[in-house]
Amino acid sequence: MLITRLSDLAEAKTCPRLVVKIGSSLLVGAEGVRRVWLEGLVRELAAARARGQELIVVCSGAIALGASKLGLDKGGRGSLADAQAAAAVGQISLSGLWAELLAAHGLIAAQLLLTLDDLEDRRRYLNATATLTRLLDMGAVPVINENDSVATQEIRFGDNDRLAARVAQAAGASAVLLLSDVDGLFDRNPALPGAELLREVRGVTPAIHAMASGGSASVMGSGGMTSKLQAAEIAERAGIALAIGSGLVDAPLARMCTDEVGTLFLPLRKARARKAWLGGRLKLKGALLVDAGAVTALGKGGSLLAAGITAIEGEFKRGDAVAVRGPDGGVVAHGLAEYDAIDCAKLLGRKNSEQTALLGYAPRSAVVHRDQMVLL
Repeated sequence: MLITRLSDLAEAKTCPRLVVKIGSSLLVGAEGVRRVWLEGLVRELAAARARGQELIVVCSGAIALGASKLGLDKGGRGSLADAQAAAAVGQISLSGLWAELLAAHGLIAAQLLLTLDDLEDRRRYLNATATLTRLLDMGAVPVINENDSVATQEIRFGDNDRLAARVAQAAGASAVLLLSDVDGLFDRNPALPGAELLREVRGVTPAIHAMASGGSASVMGSGGMTSKLQAAEIAERAGIALAIGSGLVDAPLARMCTDEVGTLFLPLRKARARKAWLGGRLKLKGALLVDAGAVTALGKGGSLLAAGITAIEGEFKRGDAVAVRGPDGGVVAHGLAEYDAIDCAKLLGRKNSEQTALLGYAPRSAVVHRDQMVLL
């Protein structure tokens, strides 16, 4: 069954598996952990579990908790070393807190700490999928955070919004619910007069992106509305609904699902599992720039041929994920390259009949085959 409204997120038939993301600013206030609020949220999660829904929690807060214990300023984000140290200390408290509160409702918590590479590498992605599936089958509630104690700038998500969307892909979830400090996506800055809440979004377009503010209002958080829209793009390509609503209120799930206050991003299409993984990738090794004719051919289901490529960017090897960019620079597809960057450079604009002499071996059927590509 398709999810068409926010109330569907509270139904086991329409949403059998739900990912709920909680940000640092919701979990930790000026006086420390907002325990009373969190206890209320856990009650709502337990009620959802009792309805037959499987749950995954993506929860920030380790850095904020650790910074408080260590006495670090700037919420522990003054430097990468501070953030890593704070995360190492705070994650113990965070996981213990979830284990305690879920246990009060007879639920078992399981901790998973992930880095970007864990979900970008295909084999590690499948391992994460297997672990999540087994935990859910056994009735546990996985509680996931980015592994900030080891993640560096090059191998991190940087926000748990996109992490939640990628986890939803890996787990085969029906929907992602992002609890934020606003009611959802507004058509302009919600502080401005006349700002209106968008109740439903069908596809994240450039016009939708233009409505977002890139930064986070919280010194503790690392996301913002832009990261939430990026998460929505990841989800919609995999046929997963995504909702944004306020977590500043008591019983936030009821407010979103019963009162239907929030923004629902409807899933656009259900890509095959491998293509959903490929379309949701955040870390690409390079790019292939193509002409208008190639863009048209790709739109009709064709593979990317060397004749339509005008330039390459980056250093990549055969099998690496690359972006395909049109004449305007916009990304039209992600795909797995059939050649190293060096050989791709030799083939730019060349027809198949010329390629054997240039390469010194028989050419492959395409630079990026349609079976190894997903249009965006």
